[in-house]
Amino acid sequence: MQTSTIESSRASQAAHCRKQLKNGSRSFHAAAFLLPARYREPASALYAFCRMADDLIDGPGDTDRALEQLHCRLDSVYRGEPQDYVCDRALTEVVQRHRIPRELLDALLDGFHWDAEERHYADLSEVLAYSARVAGSVGVMMALLMGVRDPRMLARAADLGVAMQLTNIARDVGEDASLGRVYLPAEWLREAGLEPEDLARQPAFSPALGTVIARLLAVADSLYARADSGLARLPASCRPAMYAARRFYAGIGGVVAAREFDSISARAVVPGRGKLRILFGIPRIFLMSAPQMDAPPLAETAFLIDAAQVGEFADGQPASTVKAGENGIVWVLELFEELHRRDTENAELVPAMKRGGAS
Repeated sequence: MQTSTIESSRASQAAHCRKQLKNGSRSFHAAAFLLPARYREPASALYAFCRMADDLIDGPGDTDRALEQLHCRLDSVYRGEPQDYVCDRALTEVVQRHRIPRELLDALLDGFHWDAEERHYADLSEVLAYSARVAGSVGVMMALLMGVRDPRMLARAADLGVAMQLTNIARDVGEDASLGRVYLPAEWLREAGLEPEDLARQPAFSPALGTVIARLLAVADSLYARADSGLARLPASCRPAMYAARRFYAGIGGVVAAREFDSISARAVVPGRGKLRILFGIPRIFLMSAPQMDAPPLAETAFLIDAAQVGEFADGQPASTVKAGENGIVWVLELFEELHRRDTENAELVPAMKRGGAS
């Protein structure tokens, strides 16, 4: 009976975390469909805690108090006595089983705090330092979930996280500026004849701003290329999902570029069918060369790699792998069905809203 109760609780926790993932990140949720269940559940738990922490710090309450509460909750998680929150209980299992160092989650909270402070960033290094905290840390934690401990591969995981965050920054220039936040390097803006304060005060696109956004996406592309060498060495069953996430995010940058780098007028998204086209490129990951595998980590992410060099898995063994491509077609079909279901629901929802009026 006790075992049944524990399993029921875990199932409830997993369902809660999957819901957070689905509501919070469409690209990550779509990519997660390609992960085997043994990785998908802990990845969803990790994402659920990250999403909750971001919302709490960015919410209407006192930021410093929210940060203090989150650090207390992490104290409890790392004592193995989580507070009575679903995502905390799920996270406790993840950090214990996969030996996730506390420093990685602390770095993430620091990045969220920087958001709430509405910091401006003087140069590219400061933007990279911010991206290392809010996204590079997640990349490293995801690698640890998959049994990766090689520091070279962790460096590539950090590259991927930072590249994704740079893509987010390029995509969201208009939205962020409307909230008083400017993540583009102030040095680059001034070289283009722009002032960060003016952009925050009155977001408007110009060709000069487009050159700054293009520069940032070029840095992201160079980091995606570095990350590819690490993706090629992941456990075979994980490669499709992580490569899909990488391509989805890089695809967002492609949409921004196609709009002449105007991310003020509209928000760039890769539609469901565009994601499916991206997935056809997944088999290439199994044949990729890896010329940048031994590149040192970015100076801004090196502390994450150092923090990850601790411990073994709880059972003393790395995560197991399966043959390359095993169940791959099943995962792609499941993703196709999910995207088709959403497209159908959206098509049915629009006429219904027109009949009933928008609420």
